[in-house]
Amino acid sequence: MGRARILLADDQPEILAAAAGLLGQEFDIIGAFSNGQSVIEAVPQLNPDLLVLDISMPVVNGLEAATRLQEQVPKPKVIFLTVHNELDFVEAAFTAGASGYVVKIRLLSDLLTAVREVLAGHTFISKLNGHQT
Repeated sequence: MGRARILLADDQPEILAAAAGLLGQEFDIIGAFSNGQSVIEAVPQLNPDLLVLDISMPVVNGLEAATRLQEQVPKPKVIFLTVHNELDFVEAAFTAGASGYVVKIRLLSDLLTAVREVLAGHTFISKLNGHQT
């Protein structure tokens, strides 16, 4: 099996660059998008193993994009990379099909571990401020 194929989506170019730089040594970054609609359109052609999605994006947000992609075959795994540090968002993310949840303030410490865990069939949730996970 080759390197896992990862598609990134975030409306902040600096976050896309940081995530691509962190993950690109170990995985193939096959696309980077700034909104959920572009992700929905790209997934059938690019066939990623994993999506790293921001929740708050223009046009179609990450939660809606992940929900719409649940019918996709084969269905890519999803990790949300977001500023939202509240349990309600974590629950919404997993309801939308996520296997991982990383808060952006923990991008450097958590994202690579999250990707490895999710690709291995596990779940990952960053430690949230004020909450034990």
